[in-house]
Amino acid sequence: MASSFVIAAPHSGSGKTTVTLGLLRAFKNMGKRVQPFKVGPDYLDTTHHTNAAKQTSFNLDLFMSDEDHVKQLFYQKSQGADVSITEGVMGLFDGAKKMQGSTAAVAELLNQPVVLIMSGKAMAYSAAPLLYGLKNFYKNINVVGVIFNFVKTASHYQFLKEAAIDAGVTPLGYIPPNDDIKISSRHLGLSIDEKSNFEAIIENAAAHISVHIDLSLLLEKTTSAEPKQGVVVESASTSGKSKQVIAVARDEAFNFIYPANIAHLEQHYDVCYFSPLKDKTVPEADALYIAGGYPEMYLEGLSQNHEMKRAIKSFADQGGRVFAECGGMMYLGQNILDKQGASYPMCGIYDYDTTMENMKLHLGYRDVTIGEDKIKGHEFHYSHCIEHQDIPKVGQVKTARGKEIDTPIYKYKNCYATYIHMYWAHLEHFFAFTAL
Repeated sequence: MASSFVIAAPHSGSGKTTVTLGLLRAFKNMGKRVQPFKVGPDYLDTTHHTNAAKQTSFNLDLFMSDEDHVKQLFYQKSQGADVSITEGVMGLFDGAKKMQGSTAAVAELLNQPVVLIMSGKAMAYSAAPLLYGLKNFYKNINVVGVIFNFVKTASHYQFLKEAAIDAGVTPLGYIPPNDDIKISSRHLGLSIDEKSNFEAIIENAAAHISVHIDLSLLLEKTTSAEPKQGVVVESASTSGKSKQVIAVARDEAFNFIYPANIAHLEQHYDVCYFSPLKDKTVPEADALYIAGGYPEMYLEGLSQNHEMKRAIKSFADQGGRVFAECGGMMYLGQNILDKQGASYPMCGIYDYDTTMENMKLHLGYRDVTIGEDKIKGHEFHYSHCIEHQDIPKVGQVKTARGKEIDTPIYKYKNCYATYIHMYWAHLEHFFAFTAL
């Protein structure tokens, strides 16, 4: 028998990620094999999950992919796990449109029990109607328990515990505030700066949570003797895959990568890795994939690695296939400007600059059509692009609600660059690589 559940909350800021990370590490420290997942398009939380559980975390996203892919990915990756934990996104019912693609929608699709994380700040018995509403608003999900966060004393928790029982939701414990388990924020996600001493923070979170949450009761409420629904299909054989090689940029500056995308590439091509920060040239490859990340935090290192910049530009100039997204797109331009306006030369493939000056958030799902290819993704950045001349663009981009927007997909020979993080793990054809 195995435990499996979704962690959700009434709204963002309730502490889902910190609690998830603490639980992942606590169960791992108990000797259990733990498999993490994340609802939605977030690539930062999955990085933290992977580090906490020592097991790769995967995104379950009903907008960027489809129900069959989400089910297949979940059932395949959770096989053999003692505990499978899926961290939700935003509030329980918050989707791209009403509850479409929400945490609740994923919990319903996968028939997973829901454990709520609720802030107990400045609240007592009023928690009862809130919990009752979350439990009973939509009958196709099963809210089995609640953990109260930011609760300082056992006496305060007693009030909240009584409220939960009267609402028909099992109280599983409370978590007092603790500065030793705070992870610094960056934009809307959690910082992945190695200097944040992640290991110590997660171990502290696991220990803190273990004291205040009834882990045995949590497992009891989320363990089923019934096998997981769905049929596990074996991964496609790699014996007949293309002999082409795709080189993936992966280092401190470029690491916003959907693991399922890489797994998909590995089924069809040979995949290798390189560092635009540290290496001097690209590997022998037929295509390059330069994902998003934080290039703005490593401007001097990227700018001074002249050999790598020349190698990437030469690869593109000679017709090599390149796909770059967000931070990778910034890297392929003429310059990146920091918040103060200082300019750092980059690869120079495209005649634009990107700047961190006057930062403004661009955020949302994107629906992309390029010829006969359709693909979905997510846009999330604070920089903006300054074109110095008219640059060739391809495709049509719409929001999740079907509104056409002007997010560009730049093209130069066989090189594509865009702010959109695209998800192709479920697709037979992806425009950037299908000609290989």
